[in-house]
Amino acid sequence: MSALSKLNKKRALSGLSLLCATVALNACVTQPPSFGGGIDFREARYNEISAMREYRECRDHALELDGEAQAKHDPAKYLASARMIEKCEAKLGPDVADIALDERMRAYALTVQNHLKGGDLESARENLDKFSANFQGRDLYFADGSSFVQTMEVLLGKRGAGAIGRYSDANVNNELKAELRRVRYWERN
Repeated sequence: MSALSKLNKKRALSGLSLLCATVALNACVTQPPSFGGGIDFREARYNEISAMREYRECRDHALELDGEAQAKHDPAKYLASARMIEKCEAKLGPDVADIALDERMRAYALTVQNHLKGGDLESARENLDKFSANFQGRDLYFADGSSFVQTMEVLLGKRGAGAIGRYSDANVNNELKAELRRVRYWERN
């Protein structure tokens, strides 16, 4: 083989190697990163934090009213506190419906109790139904282990009056059960 032929082969191999390397490197190059997803996430997170901050400020004001109602035994302030918490919850949009559930459950449970303490039994029943629907079967428990939902159902008359064992299967405080049975007995006798 001539020197010229060897040189052409060498150039052809070099060119082919360079072409393969270029193709391989082009395959490795990725698209420039998209920062839109990160910005959208940060914006959504900022909106969630802002909404919860506003909710907590509103709720804290309602809790102050609740404290005043307890100190003065004022039914009107119980009702005002309950309505304020309802407004706080209503201001939250669907974007933040799954945030701080335990905190929001405790606040909404207070609306049920405060409507009851304020004498508005119909609103208390409606809020208990909303509580069960919005928090999908979740419950709160008092210090003695009794169920908030079942206790409110008993107090608000949502359990059937003629049901056998009306209170026996409910996770309700024993003293409350005994008192309700005593009242029921004297209503009938």
